[in-house]
Amino acid sequence: MGLVGPFPDGVDPAEYDRLRRRVLWAMPSGLYVLGSRAGGRRNLMTLNWACQVAADPKLVAVSVEVAAVTHGLVHDGAVFSLNILKREERSIVRKFVKALDDAGDPVTLAGFAVRAEATGAPVLDLAVAWLDCEVRTEVPCGSHTVFIGEVVSCGGQIGDGVEILRMEDTRMNYGG
Repeated sequence: MGLVGPFPDGVDPAEYDRLRRRVLWAMPSGLYVLGSRAGGRRNLMTLNWACQVAADPKLVAVSVEVAAVTHGLVHDGAVFSLNILKREERSIVRKFVKALDDAGDPVTLAGFAVRAEATGAPVLDLAVAWLDCEVRTEVPCGSHTVFIGEVVSCGGQIGDGVEILRMEDTRMNYGG
């Protein structure tokens, strides 16, 4: 990927780009597993760009790279699940950085126990909490699309003392 402007007058574009990426990487963000499905295909993908964007109705936005398998599944299926993991589960998110082999078993996906909730998007059994969403809006944003989904089902064990996985808990970085 080359340098991406704009650049202020009089700055070295390469130096400025490095600074901008460091600042963007410093922004706190969660680290999630996004479930998707369309027709008979399913996938789970590591994702860090997600947030609640409205309270009434309950809307969640996720940003998915256009080239990702998951992008096509969310676009075509118009559903997604957002799986929230405990901090100690940080090693498993690396398993979901590439498209997975879906052998069609409804209770597992790439060796992980899953289940279908209201939308049919895969929900990880090991998730400490999850949101199941129907896509209401898609917003093209260059390299990514922001999918805004309404929460139609959720569950989990969020409470005092549960530490949620965040990007800064890993050596991973994405974006900027």
